[in-house]
Amino acid sequence: MSILNDYVANIEETCGEERHFIVMLRFNKRNEAMKKILERGKIEKSFSGLVYEISFKGVQMRLYKTGKILLKNLNERKEVEKILEELLK
Repeated sequence: MSILNDYVANIEETCGEERHFIVMLRFNKRNEAMKKILERGKIEKSFSGLVYEISFKGVQMRLYKTGKILLKNLNERKEVEKILEELLK
């Protein structure tokens, strides 16, 4: 889990019917982490290089230039951690 400690500042679950998770990347590692995510994930859409719609192993996510990631429709925090470990290794 050390790779998550290197790149991820925090993970929080959203409220509402659909379960989404918000991940904030560490400021000092944000650019490096974003580069890895963009290389490994499939970019579906890009909005002026500020927001990216990405899919990775069936998981939809939105990556913001600020270092925030919205992972959509995941049930558990462990799923989020597993996806992030694969993206950031």
